[in-house]
Amino acid sequence: MKLSANFTLDEFTASETAERRRLDNSLPPELLMTAQNTAEMMEKIRAVLGDRPIFITSGYRSPEVNRAIGSSDTSDHPKAMAVDFKCPAFGTPKAVAMHLADKIDSLGIGQVIYEFGSWIHCSTRRPSKDINRVITINQSGTHAGIVG
Repeated sequence: MKLSANFTLDEFTASETAERRRLDNSLPPELLMTAQNTAEMMEKIRAVLGDRPIFITSGYRSPEVNRAIGSSDTSDHPKAMAVDFKCPAFGTPKAVAMHLADKIDSLGIGQVIYEFGSWIHCSTRRPSKDINRVITINQSGTHAGIVG
């Protein structure tokens, strides 16, 4: 099933952790519209990255999968409001995050996080503090802006 022009439900719910641990990572029907809205945000991101392919490393996570990977219960992934991804044809994760940082409002991004130098996290939910809209998370902690 397609969530949007370029993103499918299968790639949005794919999880090696779920497969390995035999956990159900099916999207609940009540979150389908939210997932479609998140996929539409990703379409805008893809367009601003020159319509280059985006590889989702994590989209929806069931609460069990989210806990299994050690993520917070406040994560946007179990709400179908977040995607972790890479776009190697555009550049490094840092280059992608930097390119998106000043376009968050026009792209419908609530938060962009450059994580551990390896991927970009974008969510539709806007955090309560504007300072947390564009951040970097790495081994030394959480930092405002795209750093490292």
